[in-house]
Amino acid sequence: MQTKQLGNSDLQITPIGYGAWAIGGGNWQFGWGSQDDQDSIAAIQRALDLGINWIDTAVVYGLGHSEEVVARALKQSQHHPYIFTKCSLIWDEQGQLGRSLKAESIRREVEASLRRLQIEVIDLYQIHWPNPDPEIEEGWETLAKLKQEGKVRDIGVSNFNVEQMQRAQAIAPITSLQPPYSLIKPEVEQEILPFCQQQNIGVIVYSPMQSGLLTGAMTKERIANLPDNDWRKTSTEFQEPRLSRNLNLVELLRQIGQRHGRSPAEVAIAWTLRHPAVTAAIVGGRNAKQVDGIIGAAEFRLREAELDEINTFLHQNP
Repeated sequence: MQTKQLGNSDLQITPIGYGAWAIGGGNWQFGWGSQDDQDSIAAIQRALDLGINWIDTAVVYGLGHSEEVVARALKQSQHHPYIFTKCSLIWDEQGQLGRSLKAESIRREVEASLRRLQIEVIDLYQIHWPNPDPEIEEGWETLAKLKQEGKVRDIGVSNFNVEQMQRAQAIAPITSLQPPYSLIKPEVEQEILPFCQQQNIGVIVYSPMQSGLLTGAMTKERIANLPDNDWRKTSTEFQEPRLSRNLNLVELLRQIGQRHGRSPAEVAIAWTLRHPAVTAAIVGGRNAKQVDGIIGAAEFRLREAELDEINTFLHQNP
């Protein structure tokens, strides 16, 4: 699998990476329902066996559980992928989420992540959300110090806008941005992706399949039967009137994919990778079979005529 340099770092990453959000389980505010850890470990191992060389997680996924599962998977693997994780979302004893970019809080988080992941250095450490906004400078300065101290190799941000990235850059260079980007949420194309391209900030996009909605596996019935502890049940994109529009988009992706022996998911991911500012995309898999259904996106390229078909649909169905 080919690799690309991530921003100003010396990290050479594959076009897709394994995203460990869903494998955190359902015992927290943004969980995906219950999850079998053995399935998660099998998914990670399959992704690494197929050539993926980085895993993206976050301390908050499953309130620490995702990082622990990643560590268990790596203990059973012969591979040594890059490990990316994130800070800023914290929780109390009742599991209620809070946000902090205070230096003391971030230092507690990084030590906890190193301990859970059972590693000595985090390859890419990211601020998960730019909240509280007044603490961005303190948070980014802390990440820069962690890099100087050797606890993390490179530092990035997630969900930042251009103005927030400029504030961070005044303190220390940004290696990468992690924004949401998909056929359903293409807004970052306007200002954020051009800025990153201009500033040599690597871009690793998340939710290119819109949290499973563009995989081809979702139906109205399946969505109606999602468990109550799956956050997608209350997402507007999974509810009418957007749901019917989105499922029609999936049918177009299915038609395009069938011409190449590709799944709708692979078409959706390839669409995000076509953008010159995008370095790579984060893709999740809750079991090995799901990983097999998306791995082809790393090498798949859409034709101009197919991009035109997709653009026509998007313009006719805003």
